[in-house]
Amino acid sequence: MTLPSVSPRRWLLIVGIALVALNLRLAITSVGPLVSLMRPATGLSNAALGLLTALPLLAFGCVSPLASVVSRRVGVERAVAMALVLLAAGTGLRAAESIVALYIGTGLMGVGVALGNVLLPVLAKRDFPAHTGPITSVYSSMMGLGTTAAAGLSVPLATVFGWRGALGIWVLPAAVALLVWLPQLSRPRPVRRVRRPGGVTLRVLGRSRLAWQVALYMGLQSLTFYVIIAWLPDLLQSRGLSEAAAGWMLALSQATGILGTALIPVWAGRLADQRRVIWTLAVLEAAGLGGLLLPGGMLVVLWVSLLGFVLGGTFGLALTLLVLRAPDADSAGELSGMAQSVGYFVAAAGPPLFGYLYDSTAGLTVPLSLLGAVLVGKVLSGLPAGRRGLVGT
Repeated sequence: MTLPSVSPRRWLLIVGIALVALNLRLAITSVGPLVSLMRPATGLSNAALGLLTALPLLAFGCVSPLASVVSRRVGVERAVAMALVLLAAGTGLRAAESIVALYIGTGLMGVGVALGNVLLPVLAKRDFPAHTGPITSVYSSMMGLGTTAAAGLSVPLATVFGWRGALGIWVLPAAVALLVWLPQLSRPRPVRRVRRPGGVTLRVLGRSRLAWQVALYMGLQSLTFYVIIAWLPDLLQSRGLSEAAAGWMLALSQATGILGTALIPVWAGRLADQRRVIWTLAVLEAAGLGGLLLPGGMLVVLWVSLLGFVLGGTFGLALTLLVLRAPDADSAGELSGMAQSVGYFVAAAGPPLFGYLYDSTAGLTVPLSLLGAVLVGKVLSGLPAGRRGLVGT
């Protein structure tokens, strides 16, 4: 991966983007390893705990279309700062001794993450148009790093601070990211309240088959990702692993996911047509899901690692498609908002539905078969989205 040669100020921007990206997964993925502790302490069912994971996704779906409006009114830099403030406030609120605060804080955090999700592709397209693959690789890898840290450290932190403290402690990296981002506010880009003539609007995207295909691919890969984040530790514990070991297996999946998010966007960005990438990831994902169905947890390290790599890769590919299928930065913002809104509404159904199937069938076969069906949908939507082309043309 080769990053562009840039000035110190531009390097500071890259570091800021990386730290923002790191925080977009920390608070969300810290829930899954703590489910077995939260269930007896709160009395919440598996479906209700699945809803706790789905709530940020619902926030993503509601807020994502508004992110480009906010960025045009206040500037992208200030909108990113707003995202970090909301993220920190929501994360801190989740540590309060209240179930209501737990859900409200999760929703508030989701609003902040939604803004960040949409705005990072805009920054990549606007400030690094000739290096979108490497920049996308940087921030998607940092998201994977955040996921890995939360997955691996949540249980050890809970033994020291309790599960509420383990959820709330992630306010600290959000505060650090905000401090690093503040210099970007001193010289913001001009606020643009009037769209450039010829730009791709949400109305145009609503009539674009390609935009809907990108959105569906984004949603289905997110559904699988958040199901794994929410339920993999609990599923592995049902196979006999301890809480700590299951948490570290989730961390392992996210560590290999970093490799996927680092490699796949660069590979995809060098190609005019990404269908070869989509087929490769689909075959690897089928192998990983099938391996988890083998009795007795055989080769669980291999299957978890493989699945993690694929989930990182499909996420990085989805972000890359947002940039590659948009003709300019404004259009990238609109496409990112639409795709993430539609996509996360689709993804929000995953964790509670998986939890319901897990409760109802008391086994892994039916819930994992759901992910197999989702994989088929990813292939059907991803192949046309991977063809060369631009939305609105």
